[in-house]
Amino acid sequence: MSTSITVVPFDGPIDATASIPGSKSITNRALVIAALANGVTTLDGALFAADTLAMVDCLAAIGVDIESDAQACQMVVAGNSGAPSVSEAVLDAGQSGTTSRFLLPVLAALPGAWTLDGHQQLRSRPFDDQLQALSALGARVESMSAAGRLPLRLLGGSMTGGQINIAGDVSSQFLSGLLLAAPLFDGELVVSVDGPLVSRPYVDMTVAVMRSFGAVVTEPTGADLVWSVVPSGYEACEYSIEPDASAASYAFGAAAVTRGRVVVAGLSSASLQGDTGFSGVLESMGAMVHDDGSSITVDCRDRELSGIDVDMSQISDTAQTLAVVAATASTTSRVRGIGFIRRKETDRIAAIVSELGKLGISAVEESDGFSVRPGPVSSGVVDTYDDHRMAMSLALLALVTPGIEIRDPDCVAKTFPAFWEFLESLRPRPLQILADPLRILAIDGPAGSGKSTISKAVAASLGVSHLDTGAMYRAVTFAVLERGIDPGDTSSVIQVTRDIHVEVGDRVVVDGVDATTAIRTPEVTAAVSAVAAIPTVRREVVRLQRELALAHDACVVEGRDIGTVVFADAPLKIYLTARVEERARRRLAEMEASGLTGSGSATLADIGADIERRDYADSNRADSPLRPADDAIIVDTSDRTIEELVADISNRALAAWAEPERREGERG
Repeated sequence: MSTSITVVPFDGPIDATASIPGSKSITNRALVIAALANGVTTLDGALFAADTLAMVDCLAAIGVDIESDAQACQMVVAGNSGAPSVSEAVLDAGQSGTTSRFLLPVLAALPGAWTLDGHQQLRSRPFDDQLQALSALGARVESMSAAGRLPLRLLGGSMTGGQINIAGDVSSQFLSGLLLAAPLFDGELVVSVDGPLVSRPYVDMTVAVMRSFGAVVTEPTGADLVWSVVPSGYEACEYSIEPDASAASYAFGAAAVTRGRVVVAGLSSASLQGDTGFSGVLESMGAMVHDDGSSITVDCRDRELSGIDVDMSQISDTAQTLAVVAATASTTSRVRGIGFIRRKETDRIAAIVSELGKLGISAVEESDGFSVRPGPVSSGVVDTYDDHRMAMSLALLALVTPGIEIRDPDCVAKTFPAFWEFLESLRPRPLQILADPLRILAIDGPAGSGKSTISKAVAASLGVSHLDTGAMYRAVTFAVLERGIDPGDTSSVIQVTRDIHVEVGDRVVVDGVDATTAIRTPEVTAAVSAVAAIPTVRREVVRLQRELALAHDACVVEGRDIGTVVFADAPLKIYLTARVEERARRRLAEMEASGLTGSGSATLADIGADIERRDYADSNRADSPLRPADDAIIVDTSDRTIEELVADISNRALAAWAEPERREGERG
């Protein structure tokens, strides 16, 4: 069953600071290099998404040990110094172009017998140019199906180095892959590029990351595009990864289409990523752009955006974003120099022109790009072609036009798993909420940390409302199990989420049935993490959570992603935690009080093991992993009384809620 999402349009211009995940391009380059380096590398700010996890899996297949911490956005890689611990493996690159094109020359250089394969979408993409270059350098590669396509069989360890010429108008990933592998070659590699090089900033990025790990690379100094790399190997290091500039284009695009303002921290003109140049394209259209060296602000408030004629060959991943912004401009836009993006996940030129046409926008394919003539945008259903950039760019039009339905929205998991929650975080709060301080207390934490007991007591102490968001996911899971549906059947679970009616208060009612006790059974507890991990389920529930909480003057909201996703703007965020053995003891006592124990029921050890399993699943899911918000106060409840905790947290809440009023009084 195909899923879809209809984004509720924003009520007005955005004015937000956007939090962008780590760069996919830098993460995958750093992963490859760290795997080949001598020593252990720590990657901070790493992206956890389908493309980077595909790289992790492929490197693990050749024996590289990688420890991942999704909560901390950190990966620790034990390098193999170019000597893999296995001699044969099959690697599945999934849908990741960077993974396949970076690893192909690496596998040719590593001793062993390797098979490189991928998703059918990746199998349809050409590798001819890269294969020709590799063969000229001594690689032994065999096509296992269609010539120049995955799967490919390699007998590695035969790369001699030397001088080769490659075409510059195919894919910069081919050149980057050769450069990344070159320190492992037997001799110096010299690569000359014929004709203009598309996406040159990505090659510059590759060189910069290589140098951070000790590689010796010589870049072009004149008109001739020639790179050389000596066989120096790599040395491990501590490496920090920037926010993803391609992903940031959607934040900048949201400011443009809503005529609002957004700040993206961690990026500047000095960033490694060329896609930061997208903000300059918007500036040429009439936006105000400010780069302070540590953040970029795009301000379109009270600005008229006009059309533009622009060559986007160096920032092609943002071309679809610009197409959508162009649809809201005052005059026609023409995008040039991107004919090569027809060979990406889909024919991106044909795809964006087709889908804009479905929404009433006049767009025309050109040989090397497209033109967009702005006009009224209509409601309609658009396809994404299993292409993450199609989904994310078209979503921007849905911010200003009601009734736009986007099919297969979960394809964003390729590079930006939490995109839909991110988009929701940009939504302007209603005017009545802006007029008064936001009185939300966000309480997060893992199972058994005391969230439910403490948050209810704090709400009672403060005399405000309480919302148990975890009960919503449990209610959905209860309905799924009641209908005999396998929690792993994603499409059916999503349909249940859309069909049921849930009321959460003193009692939990599902489709008119009181399920207050039933949602706490071991069966529901065992399945709820799988249900809550489904991105579409989370989107539906997150929207409802905000609506319910904001309906009250003040509210204590508890759950597992309240401070990071649902109410990232809460003035106070508390993250409760406790030792596993203490959490298991509490859960057993809760079950005993509810009459859920007896012959054959779970033991304390069983409950502890289940808690650890759920902790791992929740903290490592790609979409909204369980973690403390950056500005959360972490409170260990293991050895503190309920009374102490309630008093402490209540006093913190009163102070946080009073702070905006105090500042307003000082200004007055």
